[in-house]
This record gives sequence, structure tokens and C-alpha cells, in this order.
Amino acid sequence: MSTNAIKKPKNFSSSFFAHFKNFSRRKQGIVGLLIITTILLIAIFAPLIAPYDPVDDVNYSNLNGAPSKAHLFGTDEYGRDIFSRVIYGAKVSIQISFITILLSASIGVVMGLISGFFGGFIDVLIMRLVDGLMSFPPLLFAIALMAAFGSSIKNIILALAIVYTPMFARLIRGCVLSIKEKEYIDSIKVMGGSNIRILFKHILPNCVSPLLIQMTTYFAYAILAEASLSFLGLGVPQPEPSWGNILYDGRQYMIDSPWITIFPGIAIGITVLGLNLLGDGLRDYLDPNLD
Repeated sequence: MSTNAIKKPKNFSSSFFAHFKNFSRRKQGIVGLLIITTILLIAIFAPLIAPYDPVDDVNYSNLNGAPSKAHLFGTDEYGRDIFSRVIYGAKVSIQISFITILLSASIGVVMGLISGFFGGFIDVLIMRLVDGLMSFPPLLFAIALMAAFGSSIKNIILALAIVYTPMFARLIRGCVLSIKEKEYIDSIKVMGGSNIRILFKHILPNCVSPLLIQMTTYFAYAILAEASLSFLGLGVPQPEPSWGNILYDGRQYMIDSPWITIFPGIAIGITVLGLNLLGDGLRDYLDPNLD
């Protein structure tokens, strides 16, 4: 027996590093990954990084204080440290956005798989629901839902998940429609493959690439949406810090104490930029033929 015919099984770690090496050639993707990794580490280790408690440490002798050595980003109208609130705000904003996208993508994938694969009345029913939900401007729809639900972190996640689920359902449906007519799918059916097996073993894996790209894009949208809702007083309840809440607190002091809004605004901008760069890098890596 020839030793050349024996192939060494691929190790997961070697496969991972091979993919990462190829991805690292996309400079914008690596820059985005570094930015998002840094933001995530800041959010995870917020209690260790923040010098003050973002809610309870108030200093009425230093209201709306300018940036200084003691308070790098200054203080707000209650004398709370802006730097600490921005650090903790990263944890809240990213947590809300992550759960929102995970929930909406999960529901949207199931809806898209069922709609695209089975077709007929089920497809019509799901797509009419999707079309109805997508007929509203996303942010206005989220505002209306929050006005009905009331302000809480759970309600923000629920409202944004309702808004974004149709986008994922439509994406996956289109992917399923393009794959289910392939000859190898017909061969699997002839061989007795069940619908569940076909859906989750042969169709869904081929939809992972566009799904990951869209999840990255909508992660950025969710961060902006949460900030917008909180800025309008419909998001994270006070005094819990989120980037949108900090902007809301500083809206009436934008002339006299601009640092209250500048620093959370910069944090939002950097995070969204990082996600967009990461999304572009993923798109170029997963679909290099895309113009």
C-alpha cells in the first residue's frame, strides 16, 4: 500500500490558522477585527478598567467638569465620571446589539429555510409577513414598538429583533431558492435524504457566508439604533449607562459642556467603523469574486 495514498486528517487548529492567515491579507478586515476585539475586551473588563462607579459615584462639587487628570473625559450634570460611563456603556450597548442580532438571525434563518424550501402557501404567508414588517422604516418602526412596549433593555432587544428578523429571513430564503434546485440536492432526495437533513446539512452551510456578512452589518445598525432610541428617551432606562443614554444626558449641555456628548459619540463611531471594516473584510474573503 502506497504511503502517498494515506492522507493525514486536518487538525481544527491548523485549519483555523490557515483561514486566519488568508483573512489577514485583507487589511481592512484585520483593522476592523482589532478595533472590535479591543472594544469587546473593554466591555468585558469594564469593572477593572473604569476608575469610578458609573452610577453611584457622584460629585456635586464638580458638575459638568471639563476633562482633567482625575476625570479623563470630564464629568456630567451629576458629577459622574464620563470615562467610566463610556466604558460601562460599551458593555451595555454591545450586549444589547449582540443579543438582538443573534435572536433576529436565528428566527430569520428558520423562517427563510421553511419559506424557501417548502414554498407554496407557507412561502406566501411568511413572505407577506416579511413584506409587511419591511414596509416600515426600521428606526420609526422601532420607535413605535418601544412606545408601545415601554423602556427596558429586554424591550429594546425585542423591538429591534422584530425590526431586523425580516431582513435575515429574506436573505436566507433567497439563498435556499438558489441552492435547492441544484442537481446534488435532487440526488440526495432520490437517495432518501430527509428534508431536515437536506436543510441543515446541505443547504444551510452554503448560506453561512452571506449570513455572517449580514450579521456583521446589522450589528453596526443595532448599535446605532440602540443609541438613537436611548437618545430619544425610549431606550435603556436611567441611570443605567449606555452610549445613547450618555448622549441623552448631554444633549442640553452641547454648547457649554460638549465633552459629555463628544466621547460617547466617538465610541459609537469607532465601533461602527470597526464593524463595517470587518464586514468588508469578511465579504472580500468569503466571496473574493464579488465586485
